[in-house]
Amino acid sequence: MGKQTKFIFVTGGVLSGVGKGITAASIGAVLQAKGVSVSVQKCDPYLNVDAGLLNPREHGECFVTKDGAETDLDLGHYERFLDLELTQKNATLSGRLLRDLIADERAGKFGGQTVQLVPHLTNSIKRAITEAAEGDVHIVEIGGTVGDYEGLSFVEAIREYAHEVGRDNCLFVHVVYVPFLEASREYKTKPAQNALADLRGFGIMPDVVGVRTEGHNRPPKSIGDKIAVSSGVRSEGIIMMPNVDSVYEVPLTVSRDLGALLSSFTGNRTEPDLKRWKRLAERDTTEYKKEVTIGLVAKYIDNGDTYLSVTEALKSAAWAEKCEVNIQWINAETATDKDFAGVDGILVPGGFGTRGVEGKIAAAEYCIKHNKPYLGICLGLQVAVIAAARLGGMKNANSEEFGAGEGDNVVYIMDGQQGKQSTGGTMRLGDYPAYLENGSLVSEIYGLTSASERHRHRYEVNQRFIQEIEKGGLVVSGKSPDGTLVEYVEAPARNYFIATQAHPEFKSRPFRPHLLFSGLIRAAKSET
Repeated sequence: MGKQTKFIFVTGGVLSGVGKGITAASIGAVLQAKGVSVSVQKCDPYLNVDAGLLNPREHGECFVTKDGAETDLDLGHYERFLDLELTQKNATLSGRLLRDLIADERAGKFGGQTVQLVPHLTNSIKRAITEAAEGDVHIVEIGGTVGDYEGLSFVEAIREYAHEVGRDNCLFVHVVYVPFLEASREYKTKPAQNALADLRGFGIMPDVVGVRTEGHNRPPKSIGDKIAVSSGVRSEGIIMMPNVDSVYEVPLTVSRDLGALLSSFTGNRTEPDLKRWKRLAERDTTEYKKEVTIGLVAKYIDNGDTYLSVTEALKSAAWAEKCEVNIQWINAETATDKDFAGVDGILVPGGFGTRGVEGKIAAAEYCIKHNKPYLGICLGLQVAVIAAARLGGMKNANSEEFGAGEGDNVVYIMDGQQGKQSTGGTMRLGDYPAYLENGSLVSEIYGLTSASERHRHRYEVNQRFIQEIEKGGLVVSGKSPDGTLVEYVEAPARNYFIATQAHPEFKSRPFRPHLLFSGLIRAAKSET
């Protein structure tokens, strides 16, 4: 019999968005630094089949895995912190489990049983956890807040799971929010106490309580003691988690406050090697004093999580280039040349829909005209070719997505995508290879004549209009292996102008930034 995998279940109380994903990822990072092999999984109680159709303004970015799963942004945290490439099995949503249960019931696979949330849905959840578990420790984050109606089956499932694999093989981490009232100048633990009582009411006694607070100051020890006494959690299981300047500081906090407990749980007494995390968190301000400003031309500027992987990729690239990045949000609906002129480089991220698209086209056009460093991602490539075609004489050049007719659609819908514009899970998703032109800037940056990146799109460059696009200053520098799809364009007469149909931000890591982002930062540094 093989070694028993151990499980860490991370839940949240009081409110959502409290930092469960960062906590789970940081615990995994500390375990990896001890030499422990880790796998990770997000279980979301939403009745969606995947995250592809969720509103990015409300839920943040849709993160795409290498096998094309459209997932919650926490999968991005996991990949960046743990340097893993995750798959569909690492993201489990209620909608998919319920869909499969109903399909099995219709197919007669339950032999006349009454199909219920318990045990049938809970059994499905447990199977999904077992299938995703690998290595020494499997970390499972339960989305939402304990007490939400839609999450009850997941809480029951992990309670049963601990019973089945043995309580000694499971560690329960509950992340709660403790507000600070300015009027009375005190922290209030009552909401956290109630959240812990809710969890105990469902039969789970946590081993660790993560106490999230506003501000950068660590709350007084009495706050942790009060939560420990009221909940019955041992004092060594209380971890204080105030705000930090960078989420990459959190592994250091986890190691300091939970190191002994994690050693006891795993049986691995090795001191974690966190030197690289310390270097990242404690960047020498004299060495990193140079700052570059990147204009991020977007329409969801009121929620930075919508472009989380992009902003993290920019930060990682800047740190690797020994500088800091100032991300200047530029509203695509109101953008002007003055906005573009005031930054050192411009990035146009992916997106859908007509709102703000003219501002994004204007950004690409400005960069072509004024030799401003530019990186276009997905839609950022499409607006770049539209801008080039207009500069090349096609005044009405546009995308079929935005209503362009046959004679003007320099971007059009791919074969097989017609009629699927409003349906989930049907785009070109996941890793796809591209062949890069010899001598191109993009091949020079990759150091290769081929690349594989993740994709999420329905529309593609219409190669009927390559001549007009080239007349406007851009050339195609990378295509799909069969030559039918344009993957990269660039402006050879410019310092740095690259756009890709892919989403390279999904492969960026804090200690291994993506080469295209590094190229943008280097070019932007030359502008300062």
